[in-house]
Amino acid sequence: MDLHKQTAPTPATELRASDADRDRVADILREALAEGRLTADEHAERVDGVLHAKTVGELEGFIRDLPAAYRPPAAPVPPRPEPGAIPAAADANVVAVFSSAVRRGRWRAGRRLHAYAVFGSVEIDLSEALFEYQHVVVKAVSVFGEVRIRVPENVSLRGTGGGVLGKFEVSTLDSADPAAPVVYVDGWAVLGAVEAWPRRGRTVSDILERVQAKVDRKLSKYLGR
Repeated sequence: MDLHKQTAPTPATELRASDADRDRVADILREALAEGRLTADEHAERVDGVLHAKTVGELEGFIRDLPAAYRPPAAPVPPRPEPGAIPAAADANVVAVFSSAVRRGRWRAGRRLHAYAVFGSVEIDLSEALFEYQHVVVKAVSVFGEVRIRVPENVSLRGTGGGVLGKFEVSTLDSADPAAPVVYVDGWAVLGAVEAWPRRGRTVSDILERVQAKVDRKLSKYLGR
C-alpha cells in the first residue's frame, strides 16, 4: 500500500450542497419565474428538486438552461467613501407632498440625490441615467408615502435604513465590473415604503466608455511628461 499516494480532489459538482447553495439556485429560479422564462408549474417542480438535491451538480442541473447560470462572478464592491467624501448637499431633490413625482430617462445622476415622499409617491429610475461618479448616494425618506428606486442590472446596489411601521427593502446587487457605479440607498420609511431593486434588461452602457476615457487621460498625461 502506497502511503504517499494522494487522493484526487473531489470535483466541485460532486460536493455536498449547502443551504447557501440552495438559496442561490432558488433565487435564480424565482427570477426566471418573474421574467416569464419558467411557468408556475415548472418553477414549483424545480424548487422541489432544489430542496431535495444533495450535491452542487444536482443543483446546477435545475438552472443549466437559464441565463443567470452563466453570469460572470461578481467583482469586489469598492468600499463606501469615508464620511465627508461625498458632499452633504444634494445635486437634485425629488419631493412629493400629497402628490407624485417621477425622475426617469436620460439624466445625470450626480453624487447625491434626495427623495422625500409625504402622503405621496416618488419614483426614481436610474436605468437610463448617466453616471458621472462611481459612488452615488440616494437619501430616501417616506412618511405615509412610498419611494421606489430602480437601477440598471450591471451596477452594485447597497442599502442602509429601516422602517417604523413601514417597509425598507433594498435588493442587494453586485456588479461583475469593478469599475461599475455603486448606488447606496440610505433612508427611513415611517408608515410608508422605501424600495430599491434592479431593472432587468437595463444596463449602464457608458461604463466602458468612462473607463476608456480615464485610461486615455492617464496615458496622455504620462506621454506629455
